Amino acid sequence: MPTGSTRAGTLIAMFEARLERVRNAMKQGGVDTLLLSVGPDMPWLIGYQAMPLERLTMLVVPIDATPTLVIPSFEVPRVVERPGVFDVDGWGETEDPVARVANLVDAGATVAIGDHTWTRFTIDLQHALPGRSWERAASVVGDLRAVKDDAEIEALQRAASGVDRIAAALQGGEIPLIGKTEAEVSAELGRRIVAEGHAKVNFAIVAAGENASSPHHHPGDRVIRAGEVVLCDFGGTTAEPDGQPGYCSDITRCVYTGEPPAEFSEAYDVLQAAQAAARAAATPGTPAEDVDRVARDGMAEADLDQWFLHRLGHGIGVEAHEEPYLVDGNSEPLVAGNAFSIEPGFYIADKWGARLEDIVVATPDGSRSLNQASRDLAIVEA
Repeated sequence: MPTGSTRAGTLIAMFEARLERVRNAMKQGGVDTLLLSVGPDMPWLIGYQAMPLERLTMLVVPIDATPTLVIPSFEVPRVVERPGVFDVDGWGETEDPVARVANLVDAGATVAIGDHTWTRFTIDLQHALPGRSWERAASVVGDLRAVKDDAEIEALQRAASGVDRIAAALQGGEIPLIGKTEAEVSAELGRRIVAEGHAKVNFAIVAAGENASSPHHHPGDRVIRAGEVVLCDFGGTTAEPDGQPGYCSDITRCVYTGEPPAEFSEAYDVLQAAQAAARAAATPGTPAEDVDRVARDGMAEADLDQWFLHRLGHGIGVEAHEEPYLVDGNSEPLVAGNAFSIEPGFYIADKWGARLEDIVVATPDGSRSLNQASRDLAIVEA
């Protein structure tokens, strides 16, 4: 079993490697300084998650010097320090953190700032650094984060396996549905997500009957009845040790509370076949939009494509939604290490809907589904 010092050394090596990749991307893109604040980029790069406060926390990454984490002084105890990866600069309540950051920015003309940075800080920094050219940090970090390494794929697999077990309990009738409200079932899914090793619940959609026709339905006081579809889409962010960023899960399964009508069963069979075809097509070198098209073509065989209202899928990692997006118009080819959802659906207003979602990784050997819970339409009586 690795010791604490061994784990720490491994993590430092991982973050150093990511910083090297970021600096190479900065050089290729002509970016002189990278500024990261709230959002997923900073924890991915150094293992620290900034709190979304009115007090500025910002990582300043020069192209050729050690990064500095500028942070409120009373937040410093939260930081897992990683000597050689970044320095820590705590600022006091009467000090100006924007000026502190500006003083650390290289003299070069181009600055890339985190996509999630609060607008107030972006504008203040632009005033403090006149004459600079500004870009989104996604131009530097986005493509790097989209290609997962082996450790990241393992973390995504653990997350997926956890929600698979919840899906199996749902399909097996272990989670009571009939007579419960959508909100009550959502809360139960949330409890199970945390019990499966997640630090937090990102969402737990429960949509019964006609509510399943709304892709992002908010579970409420609607009571689940016998003889209807129940769509459950849920996921969270894992708890990882030693300051590592957590990774996300995301799965959708449908169950029917009793014997489904033939019309619904036939539509679901088409959906299941379209999802299988799209999963098989999600291989390195295939343009993202082509995978989306495979699913739509499959749905079109039963005229269900007109009710397929959203893109086929989204990337996943330290964010629930990130690059790459599987949608018409995205001609970028998938590459080995991309992780994304495959989630076709049909949504017929005021009637019903269904969605089937797995997390898939493009690998040198083809596509690999991280979720393995049954994709059949489960019939439950509970």
